[in-house]
Amino acid sequence: MTVHIITGTNTDVGKTIATAALAVRLHTTGRAVTVVKPAQTGEPEGQGDLTTVRRLVGETVTTVEFARYPEPLAPNLSARRAGLRQLDLVETAAKIRDLDAPGRTVLVEGAGGLLVRIADDWTIADLAADLAAPVTVVTSLGLGSLNSAALTVEAARRRGIGVTGLIGGCLPPDPDLATRLNLRELPEVTGVPLLGCIPQGAGNLDPEKFARVAEHLDAEPFSR
Repeated sequence: MTVHIITGTNTDVGKTIATAALAVRLHTTGRAVTVVKPAQTGEPEGQGDLTTVRRLVGETVTTVEFARYPEPLAPNLSARRAGLRQLDLVETAAKIRDLDAPGRTVLVEGAGGLLVRIADDWTIADLAADLAAPVTVVTSLGLGSLNSAALTVEAARRRGIGVTGLIGGCLPPDPDLATRLNLRELPEVTGVPLLGCIPQGAGNLDPEKFARVAEHLDAEPFSR
């Protein structure tokens, strides 16, 4: 099964742009790609993370969303406050397995960090464990990022979840000292490779320029 979970060290670290970059990078290597967003919160119809992915990647990627909740909160809280049905872990995992196929990579973008609750009784870490799917951690790069990345990787490993690597979610054009040092230190303190970084502002590029940015990501682990 070629399913990969994309999580983050926190919210707003660039998971969606990193997921889009992986999708377009895999497409250029000949892979078919499906991007799954189990639960979208806080966005009206016609907007959200998968809309961003399609805008950056184009129609070469298939996108699937299972649930949408109105308030910009953790999915379980947003669903609970709206009186909407929460996603079931077994059903969600089964739907994702059904999307898998030879020659295809399924990228599952979580909500916030690894332990954010998708429903009251499960997190994206539980989904990764159920699917026996590795996670890729999108991380900030500035001061404090080493601790956040190390904690996320450790939390995944303690649950028996493999970690493919890290992606820097937003690399400024003129990085400060902490960011420059972190680019070297992140693989050392987490024990997993840094697969690449997304330049700041990449989410505003047109698909052709965005594809050139994505060329710098190491996509080989996502084709296995």
